[in-house]
Amino acid sequence: MTTTGNGAATAPEKTAGRRLPLLDVARGIAIIGTLMTNVWIFTQPGGEWAVLSGGTSGGAFSGSAGEVAEGVFRLVADGKFLSLLTILFGAGLAIQYDSARRRRLPWPGRYRWRALFLFAEGTVHFVLVFAWDVLMGYAVTALLTAWLLARSDRARRRAMGWAVGVHLALMALLTAALAAAAPDGSGTDGGVSRRVVDLYAHGGWGDQVAFRLQNALALRMEPVLTFGLLLFLFLLGVRLLRAGAFGGDDAGRRIRRRMLRWGLGLGVPLNVACAAAGPDWFLLGRYGAAPLVAVGYLGLIGAVVDRVRRPGPLTRGLTSLGRTALSGYVLQNVLCALVAYGFGLGLAERLDGAWRPWWVMGLWAGVSLLLLVASTLWLRRFAAGPLEGLQRRALSLAEKRSTGSGRSS
Repeated sequence: MTTTGNGAATAPEKTAGRRLPLLDVARGIAIIGTLMTNVWIFTQPGGEWAVLSGGTSGGAFSGSAGEVAEGVFRLVADGKFLSLLTILFGAGLAIQYDSARRRRLPWPGRYRWRALFLFAEGTVHFVLVFAWDVLMGYAVTALLTAWLLARSDRARRRAMGWAVGVHLALMALLTAALAAAAPDGSGTDGGVSRRVVDLYAHGGWGDQVAFRLQNALALRMEPVLTFGLLLFLFLLGVRLLRAGAFGGDDAGRRIRRRMLRWGLGLGVPLNVACAAAGPDWFLLGRYGAAPLVAVGYLGLIGAVVDRVRRPGPLTRGLTSLGRTALSGYVLQNVLCALVAYGFGLGLAERLDGAWRPWWVMGLWAGVSLLLLVASTLWLRRFAAGPLEGLQRRALSLAEKRSTGSGRSS
């Protein structure tokens, strides 16, 4: 990879002014892939709180057909698509940096406003919709990554090494602590208190908002504990973009083939081993082996896209969803909350039992199809998704006010 004196790669210059199709398709897949994990949170007794109580560990790989199907479904998704989305976010950040350099704009410059707006969006999403929001963590990580983008390639490599090293050490320590702890499920339903189960099954929307605010520290621990992983994956996305991994040329295809072989060849056995070892190994599986599988997934998506000669409805839908990823991410969580929780249809309690896990998988398929169709129809009339458009208008207004105050002073 050829770099300039300040560490910025010259390869992205070839893609100036045009989109990389693979990025949009992969981002669309990542959005509906994250729903493959989150849909179980919405439909589990105790909802969001069940994650902290061990109530959402995957289904079994032996027993009924439903248990096997749930176990496979969760294993395919858990942590992989979130890691994929994080890598793609880092690649998108690198594109914005390169665009600022070409236009000779200061960096991070107005990107600080973009990150702050994303943090605000994530805060609203966390409080009003979904406790396991990723946007707040992305915003904080993006600010550090933006600073590192203006540093040397060596500095970014060192940051990647430290980030992944500290992260894996922390996950190993937490896994050892979980294995040593004695479980105590007395008076609970799958590890969740009856009061919390009733809150999500019968409580009002305002009650859930109050519950999130009261337990904000516990519910916001994921981005804190996994900050090292987020930083590593952001910087990995930067490296992949600058190496040409998203390009349509032979070099890009070779990189993606290596990603496919190494990511799935190493990641899948490690994930299966963590799943077979039991729930105590959940952290190493989701935050250790899953990111490796995500790299393989990206290579696999690239291999499939390379073979598409004429985009069909599915490809166009995924591309549209990728271009409206922020809106799609929030909308899918809103829809699942309305379907599953007591202030909506309350299906999480009504269909629990014989209908599980099939109705949960059906909910994922139905919401995913709706997102693909809705995003395609929306982009026929508008240039960006609803939240993306709101973000642009807010940033434009903030920039105008900043410029105006600067002139008046």
